Amino acid sequence: MKQSAGEIYLTTSDAEINAMLQRESPSAVSYTRHFSQGEDFFLRLGRSFEVPSFSIHHDINRERPEPVYIETLRGFMDTLQQLVPDVFAGLTYLFDPAEVLRPTFFQMFRVGDDSYLYLLRLDLVCRPQKHQVLEKGTNDTTPVYRTSELVVDVDIIPLKELISTDGRTSGGLIDQMISDTWIGETGRGYFVQGIWLDTDLTKFFSKLVLPAGKRVYPYYPFSSKYRTVCHHPIALEPEARRRAVPLLHRVKQFLQPYLEEIEQVLREEDFSESLPTFTRIKEKVPMEWQTLFAPLSMSVYLNDEEQKEFEVAMQAAPENAV
Repeated sequence: MKQSAGEIYLTTSDAEINAMLQRESPSAVSYTRHFSQGEDFFLRLGRSFEVPSFSIHHDINRERPEPVYIETLRGFMDTLQQLVPDVFAGLTYLFDPAEVLRPTFFQMFRVGDDSYLYLLRLDLVCRPQKHQVLEKGTNDTTPVYRTSELVVDVDIIPLKELISTDGRTSGGLIDQMISDTWIGETGRGYFVQGIWLDTDLTKFFSKLVLPAGKRVYPYYPFSSKYRTVCHHPIALEPEARRRAVPLLHRVKQFLQPYLEEIEQVLREEDFSESLPTFTRIKEKVPMEWQTLFAPLSMSVYLNDEEQKEFEVAMQAAPENAV
C-alpha cells in the first residue's frame, strides 16, 4: 500500500492468500478484545499460535514481496485464518513494501455516492516481555515466537474519489475534511516534540457519540486520522463491518458543518467536556448513537508482567455491535 498527499494506492496482492481467507474453518476459536498499556488493540485468542521468522529488510521501491516472504506469510495466514476466520472473511490481502511486519487487508464499501476503505493491519513485531521466543532472531530476521495475542490496527477511512487503473480500482483519494492539525512544537534541542490537534479532535468526536459520563479509555470509536474522521470498530466480523460503515457515514455528515469551529476551539483550548462548543453540539447528537454505545464497557486488570491492560466488551446482541 502506498500513501501520498491524501491518496491511498492498493497495489500488490496475492491470489493464494485471498482464496485462503474466504474458506470456512471448523477449528475457529473464541477471542476477547483488549488494549495494552501502550494503547495497542489486540485480540486474545482461546488458543496460542506460532509466528514464524520473517526477513526484516525489503527494498521499498520493489512493489512485489520476495518469494520467501510471501511463502512464509501464506503459511502463517493459513494458521491464522483457521483460528479467527471471521476477522478476515471478505478481506483482500495487500502487500506494503514499507511495512513488511504489518500485513495489510482491506475491503471497499459504498454508501450512496460515497466510498469507504476498511483497513486492517496486523502487527507481527515480537514483544519479548509478552511473547514466548522459540528461536532468536538475527540482524536480518525476526525471532520465531508463540503467543495467544493478535495485535491489530483497524480503521474505516472515508474516500472522496476512487482511483482506477486498467479498469480496476487501484486506490482512492481520502476525503480530507480536516485542515492541517499541526499547531507547533514544545521542548528544545533533542527533546523537541510536535504538537498536533489529532488527540483532542479524537476525544471530541468520540465523546460526542458516547453517553455522558461513560469512560472507555483507551478506546476512541471515532478519530482524527489521515486529516479526516475515521471509525475504529471493535467488532471485526463481516456483518459488523457492514453496520459500521453506514454509522461512520452518518457521523461524518453530522460533524462536517462543525469541523472548522471545532478545530478553532481546540487550537485555543484543550479538550474538555465542559467546553461550550462541545456541550452545544452534543445536544444535537442523535440519541440513537449514544444508545448504540451504551452497552460498551471497559475493565482494567494487570497482566502477568504487572502491566495495566484493558478488556473492552459490548454487552448486547451481536446485531448491535460497533
